[in-house]
Amino acid sequence: MKARRQMKILEVIRQDVVETQEDLAQRLRDAGIQVTQATVSRDIKEMQLVKVPTGDGRYRYAQPEDGALAAQSERMLRIFRECILGVENSGALIVVTTLAATAPGVAEAIDGLRWPEVIGTLAGERNVFVVVKPPEASASIADRLRGLMA
Repeated sequence: MKARRQMKILEVIRQDVVETQEDLAQRLRDAGIQVTQATVSRDIKEMQLVKVPTGDGRYRYAQPEDGALAAQSERMLRIFRECILGVENSGALIVVTTLAATAPGVAEAIDGLRWPEVIGTLAGERNVFVVVKPPEASASIADRLRGLMA
């Protein structure tokens, strides 16, 4: 049962942003796994899960190998803030305009945020194309990206 529960925990945190132990416990219950918050807390400790920034002031659970991502994420967010000139959205596509030669670093920073609505980025010299799914989330993601510029 423990192995099955921990496999489900990994599946859940890979697919969704999970911010709290109670949220994780509820998602497990929704999947048919009866669990208490105390059990989830022990699993998190045993699995050495870490919290990493989501880029919008919140934190989510991630696997231990993503722990290095936490430190890298802060660095990438700083690069992101210093290099962005503008953000425009249209349908499922967002265009992020950057300083010359910084688009690949900005794309990496966006990818590192691991927002579930962002299905991919493509960087050129001065622009990053961000593909969002569903298209209705485009305006929200563009606003979140603009918020990171401050």
